[in-house]
Amino acid sequence: MSAGVHLTRLALTDFRSYAAADVTLEPGVTTFTGPNGQGKTNLVEAAHYVATFASHRVATDAPLIRQGAERAILRAGIHSAGRDSLVEIEINAGRANRVRLNRMPAPRPREVIGALRCVLFAPEDLAIVKGDPDQRRRYLDDLLVASRPRFAGVRSDYDRVLRQRNALLKSAKTRGGVPPSAMEVWDDHLVAAGAELTAARLRLVSELEPLVARCYSAVSGTERDTSVQYRVSASRQTGAEDDVPGGPAGSAQADPASLATLLRRALAVRRRAELERGISLVGPHRDELELQIGGLPARGYASHGESWSLALALRLTAYQLLRSDGEDPVLILDDVFAELDSERRDRLADLVGDADQVLVTAAVAGDVPGGLSGARYTVAGSVISRV
Repeated sequence: MSAGVHLTRLALTDFRSYAAADVTLEPGVTTFTGPNGQGKTNLVEAAHYVATFASHRVATDAPLIRQGAERAILRAGIHSAGRDSLVEIEINAGRANRVRLNRMPAPRPREVIGALRCVLFAPEDLAIVKGDPDQRRRYLDDLLVASRPRFAGVRSDYDRVLRQRNALLKSAKTRGGVPPSAMEVWDDHLVAAGAELTAARLRLVSELEPLVARCYSAVSGTERDTSVQYRVSASRQTGAEDDVPGGPAGSAQADPASLATLLRRALAVRRRAELERGISLVGPHRDELELQIGGLPARGYASHGESWSLALALRLTAYQLLRSDGEDPVLILDDVFAELDSERRDRLADLVGDADQVLVTAAVAGDVPGGLSGARYTVAGSVISRV
């Protein structure tokens, strides 16, 4: 078993279905079993939230707070590189969350991202392959932040700029115009943050591509031509796909300066359309991560089994990339074995069994491959009991 980061304790107060829960965790495999609807996913969702400050199931924090409570509190003990730390998160509805690291307030929650790294496998992962482009962009951005935490700020800055710019465009559509100087200010902000985010995504995709192909073969047991390519929408909008990074050549060596020039050109081309529609049509929020199997787009062409293999391969790729720096992330397998046939179950278990810490949920204990043995808990009515 390689070195890694692992949770030593996870305590919940008024989180989802839990009025209170406190579980001690160890390295290796820990399995939580019980019928659906009893709180298993809520528990591992809390662990994932500590790592990412976001839920994999809902877009806002309000549903995470137990009905009737004012706030939810997560406490996570984390062991990494020979040291222990404590992360505490107070989730508030309608106002800013509060975060403490080792009992000291963190002025900005995103500064704590990186204290815990994890990779979550869940039934929702199928949407990365079969869903809309925003699902694939989120996959990229989540992995980008996990591997390079400083990009949490870049991502947040871009989202803020996009909201402000959209508000300005909507106002311009309603009122029939907008001062050019105001538009130029937000253009500058979008170009700066957008070029940096796009360049980082392109570099990440260049790291992912060979890993995805290998992981797909490992999960599916078949040799198929599997590829990932990042498509910069601004290159299509300017007709520059043949000579701009992110076009058909898929160059991942794009630098922010080149991308900034491209974005400015695209903004000029799309200015009238943006004003008419009242929304930003240029930027990384319009880009696409293209996934192919056998030379065809996975979305719309891949079978259900192929789609699941590719979804698993993308998560395994994230795991391999994060562990390449010498420290395993925590792996969470949330009810994923119920979705797989026995061969894929066994292959996945073999591929992740040596991780420093694996948290598994399953409705039926028999769904968990025998190779994933370790501590076992049952969950019933949001009560966690050691077996």
